[in-house]
Formats: sequence, C-alpha cells, structure tokens
Amino acid sequence: MDTAAIAKELAARRNALQADLDRFIAPPEPGATVGFGKRIGDGTTEAVERLNTTAMARSVTKSLADVDRALAKIADGSYGVCDTCGDVIPDNRLEALPATSQCVRCSSAT
Repeated sequence: MDTAAIAKELAARRNALQADLDRFIAPPEPGATVGFGKRIGDGTTEAVERLNTTAMARSVTKSLADVDRALAKIADGSYGVCDTCGDVIPDNRLEALPATSQCVRCSSAT
C-alpha cells in the first residue's frame, strides 16, 4: 500500500471538503431574508435552503474529521488498523474508503 499516494489523495480531498465547508458556513447575503414566514415567499424558501445547507455543513465536517484522522494515522504509522478493535483493515476497504478508520465489522456496529 502506497501511503504517500494515499496521503496526497486525502490532502486533496481535505482541501475540497474545506472549500465546500467554507461555502456552506458563509453568512447569508446582505439583505437576504432568513425566517419562517406563514406564507410562501415570507423567507420560507431561504430558511429551508439554509436548513439544508446546515445539514450539508455537518456532513462535510464529519468527512473532514475522517480525512484528518486518516492523515494522522498515516503520519503515526497506524493507517490500515481499525481504531476500535485493532484488526487490520483490508486493502479493498481502504481503496474504496481511504478515510475510514474502522473495519467493516466495527463500522457496522456503530
């Protein structure tokens, strides 16, 4: 397993995720109405969009944490070892999910 190539791929993924997160957490445009009105058009559309954006920001934050954990594991030499049980994570899982820190069994249990 070429951990240098994986680290490079993960670093690029981290940069893309950070750009997405920055976009998601940017404040609303000046003058944008964000509120829950009683009628369509009273800012409801913008508020619903903001709720969706918040959910996406949470998802991206989780992905960033996963990538950061994988990069830390590469740095300390423990990449490919399950954080939960200590077993070796199969290469095919790491190829499919390079930021994973758990084997399939432990990931399914959480």
